[in-house]
Amino acid sequence: MAASADEAPASCKVVLAGTIAKTILQEVSDGLAKLPKPPLLVGFLANADPAARMYADWTAKTCKENGFAFELREVDREELEDHIIAANQDKAVDGIIVYYPIFGNRQDQYLQQITDVSKDVEGLCHRYIFNMYQNIRFLDEQKMQKSILPCTPLAIVKILEHLHIYNPILPYGNRLFGRTLTVINRSEVVGRPLAALLANDGACVYSVDIDGVQQFTRGEGIRKRRHEVVEKPGLKLDDVAPISDVVISGVPGDKFKVPMRLLRDGAVCINFSSQKNFGPEVKEKASIYVPAIGKVTIVVLLRNLLRIVQNRADSQAPSATVLERKETSSVAPL
Repeated sequence: MAASADEAPASCKVVLAGTIAKTILQEVSDGLAKLPKPPLLVGFLANADPAARMYADWTAKTCKENGFAFELREVDREELEDHIIAANQDKAVDGIIVYYPIFGNRQDQYLQQITDVSKDVEGLCHRYIFNMYQNIRFLDEQKMQKSILPCTPLAIVKILEHLHIYNPILPYGNRLFGRTLTVINRSEVVGRPLAALLANDGACVYSVDIDGVQQFTRGEGIRKRRHEVVEKPGLKLDDVAPISDVVISGVPGDKFKVPMRLLRDGAVCINFSSQKNFGPEVKEKASIYVPAIGKVTIVVLLRNLLRIVQNRADSQAPSATVLERKETSSVAPL
């Protein structure tokens, strides 16, 4: 039955990850067409985690659908280190992804560091992580080779860009100035890197976890080059969510739900947990709701793969060629 003439339109727009992914895929497709051959991405699976298996399957499917070469190598975790080193040395391999967790401890961090920087599509090696936190966006003085960012935090950034939370009128690097965001999750894998990325782009970010609240900003008037972190003792989710333009949640498990009473009218809500951190009633308060981000994350992985292939070509090209390319191209976003 058609809605009556005086019935208000739906107040919340649900935006699916697949819709956002399509816009990024066009950029990926254009970049792939310029390469002499499809890049080869090698994935290492060394655990029985169903989520890791699902991520590997999604990677294989997306690569196949979009013209990339992909090999999944299932190995014993005790032999994984040797396999990564071999892939580092194999000129046929363009990119490497490891499906974590492997050991679930500091040994996983060690494995992240042995992936060659020129093949690390996940952006987890020390140089990329250092650059991200220090707000260093390029690998070279000519500013042609962009530093690689972790896939899931970057996927959320791309979603925010798609939703026009980033203000294109402002200079690149400052386009979240004036925005307040709450990120519920401060893991070293997603939550903390995401808060740093958003703050480096000018936002005031409240990072919330079980231990309390931290504020990430570039200081008053975003005058600082990179973000700083300030502990906010006494503050809770109840204090920061109601003043946030965007609430992003990634709490694992099915028990946690963001209380709807804490959301301001018209807030943008994004869920990156494998379970839904927002109940169906979120549509009564939010202006935009993104229920999942997985498809965007996979496309960002392909984008990172293209970028490292291009970075490698630039590092091997004569300096005059690189400078010529810089003069004919505009500054690329993240």
